[in-house]
Amino acid sequence: MYPVFQLIGAPILGRWSDIYGRKKILLLSQLGTLLSWIIFLAALFLPASILFKVDSEVLGTFVFTLPLAVLFFARALDGLTGGNVSVANAYLADITEEKDRNRNFGKMSISSNLGFIVGPALAGLLSVTAYGEAAPVLGAVIISLIGTALIIFYIPENKECSLKEPADSEDIRKVFGYEIKECRAARETGKPSFREVLKLPNIPYMFGLYFLIFLSFNIFYTAFPLHAIAALDWGIAEMGIYFTVLSALLIIVQGSILPGLSKRYSDASLIIVGSLMLGTNFLLLIPGNLFLTYLATGFFALGDGFMWPSFLSLLSKIAGRNYQGTVQGFASSFGGLASITGLILGGLLYELFAGRSFLLAGMVIYIVFLLTFRLRRFEKELKTEPDILSFGLS
Repeated sequence: MYPVFQLIGAPILGRWSDIYGRKKILLLSQLGTLLSWIIFLAALFLPASILFKVDSEVLGTFVFTLPLAVLFFARALDGLTGGNVSVANAYLADITEEKDRNRNFGKMSISSNLGFIVGPALAGLLSVTAYGEAAPVLGAVIISLIGTALIIFYIPENKECSLKEPADSEDIRKVFGYEIKECRAARETGKPSFREVLKLPNIPYMFGLYFLIFLSFNIFYTAFPLHAIAALDWGIAEMGIYFTVLSALLIIVQGSILPGLSKRYSDASLIIVGSLMLGTNFLLLIPGNLFLTYLATGFFALGDGFMWPSFLSLLSKIAGRNYQGTVQGFASSFGGLASITGLILGGLLYELFAGRSFLLAGMVIYIVFLLTFRLRRFEKELKTEPDILSFGLS
């Protein structure tokens, strides 16, 4: 439900953030997340009243209850207001000089990876308390409330301006260390449609890469747990250890290695090398060997750690000053569409081909690898005509 409704919500919120300001829309998105978790929590205490029942020879018997309907609504609401990441990416691009975007998007990725480590561990601890399954959801409500408070009291609005001035205030910009931009471009952006956004130079190509990258990731995230159970005889504990190791390696790569490399190599170069390593990771998973599986985590961490922050950095530069939110929002929609496709394909492919399903994920990333060589030309265009995308749509 979440990615389906994110297809609708992310572009709208991204476009609104270009018009009305990042903080307002980021707050709106976060309030939607908070409300969705409150509804989710309430659903756990509703009576299991049957709304309707379906008997199918293919799917078997399916019972749709009141709590399930409310849960679907909660996830749909979260997806519809799920522009947090795209608006945050646009905000980061606004307050970050181009030379620092790669390393700062890496810091954003570190935050996500820390969430992958702390989140499941915290949920596991809360679930064994006397409050049972309600405790992790209550924890999500509290965390969402904290996030809302941080947006209200800690994150400043990057007001419109035409000049760049040093930032002296102690706020979120100090976290990233290098920022000097108080504001975003003052030019009126209007409300560009999807068709108009596709007219921006090189944006359709970047959207295509965004889709392919997310497609491979979601095939992996769906197929790997099935593979771990069937081929490696893993349980929940072993999978938890695996993803903890993977997230920890990603933090090391993006926190310690990427900042130095981003000073020496271009975004395109890091994307090319990263995509090659990431594709190799998927191939190492096919045999179902324990050693190769953990060896793959190194390739995954290096590949994703180099590629994804660099890709986001280059996307923000190509989007130009005036359409950050709009472009990031539509990019999230492509990611949502790829998530839906990958989640369906991942399970289906593993059912048909077992470990060989990772071959498709690897092939998709190797296609990305071949396509990313064109990004060098995009970077040259940005250097020779740095303002062409700032004026964007006519």
